[in-house]
Amino acid sequence: MPERPDFRAPKGTQDVLPPESGRWEALLAVFAGLARRHGYGLVQSPMFEDIGVFQRIGEGTDVVTKEMYDFEDKGGRHVALRPEGTAPVARAYVEHRPTTPWKVWYATPAFRYEQPQAGRLRQHHQVGVEAIGSSDPDLDVEVIALGDAFLRALGLRRFRLVLNFMGTPADRARYAGVLQAWLRDRSGQLDRTDAEKVEGHPLRVLDSKHAETRAVLADAPRMGDALDDASVAHGRRVQEGLEALGLAAELDPTLVRGLDYYTHTLFEFQSDALGNAQSTLLGGGRYDGLIEQLGGPSTPGIGFGCGIERALLTCDAEGVFGGDSPPLDCFVVDTAGGDAAVVLTRDLRAAGLAADRAFDSRSMKAQMKAAGKSGARVVAIVGHDEQAAGTVTVRDLASGEQGQVARADVTQHIKAKLAEPQETTT
Repeated sequence: MPERPDFRAPKGTQDVLPPESGRWEALLAVFAGLARRHGYGLVQSPMFEDIGVFQRIGEGTDVVTKEMYDFEDKGGRHVALRPEGTAPVARAYVEHRPTTPWKVWYATPAFRYEQPQAGRLRQHHQVGVEAIGSSDPDLDVEVIALGDAFLRALGLRRFRLVLNFMGTPADRARYAGVLQAWLRDRSGQLDRTDAEKVEGHPLRVLDSKHAETRAVLADAPRMGDALDDASVAHGRRVQEGLEALGLAAELDPTLVRGLDYYTHTLFEFQSDALGNAQSTLLGGGRYDGLIEQLGGPSTPGIGFGCGIERALLTCDAEGVFGGDSPPLDCFVVDTAGGDAAVVLTRDLRAAGLAADRAFDSRSMKAQMKAAGKSGARVVAIVGHDEQAAGTVTVRDLASGEQGQVARADVTQHIKAKLAEPQETTT
């Protein structure tokens, strides 16, 4: 007899099953509701794109050089699975040219070939927003405030908002030259992997987590000194807007977020709840040149992304946004067979109640046991006696009370029962 294959989820991926998946549903509902109230509509874009779409996020980044899942398809096209959420939305804008400001949100898997760790899988999932078509710094404030509102809606409190301002692409290029010259004189003091970035991608050094490099960077030239007057004014207005909303922010001149398309405002919400020094919960920024790089007109944009897995792990660490799935309202027990239970279950669901039933002609005892496990408060029993009388037996599992209800009235009766304060037997 041939050996059965032992198929498992690929390394760096996971199956999300009930009841844990109920938390995902709840998180997505929270995010979708907040996005809608802020004027954002849902966007869905392909899971894979021409690799050139993602190469625009930074030729020198690990995302592009090491972590992308890219391949040649059967038509000879070089494509890649999305490693992040912004570039596909920017490509969609270039292709369809919607009316601006174009404000959209997404929920999507993202793929990066990296060493799996808690909250950072090879297939992970993100929610995010993108607002394209306005350079107003007040839009930066709105996007940041939306991120703050989302984390607070999950119940999170142990986080801080960190900002930096990159200015224009010209500001960035000017600063990169100054930083590169400064780092060359100190390359021997840097971690070896960081020293290798100095010539090609000096800003990458600012992302370093190595202690020796961080010590050197303490005295590095600051991006703020390279900004032109308009960029300084943009940053000042963002800070004023955040202060008006009561959102405290810390400036971190080493924050660069690892992707080449960022301009002006960069931000992260960071937390120490997972035991890391500061783990990024949610982050984003402006990308005023990305639309042009993808073939569109000069169009500003700003957005953020938030990893679902990382957010839920942080919720666990803070003891918030628990995992209990919403219980069933009613469980239908059928001992008569035929269509009565089929129709009753359909009617309960059509009335907006969460209802389920047993199958496979199980015994009354087995069905009542299943009803108890389901978490339903009410059981609706349909047996031969009930069918003959045109009734349904409704039992409150919490109090043990039960009674006969006319079939035509059962839905409203159960709704009224569920609206009553719950009592338990002593």
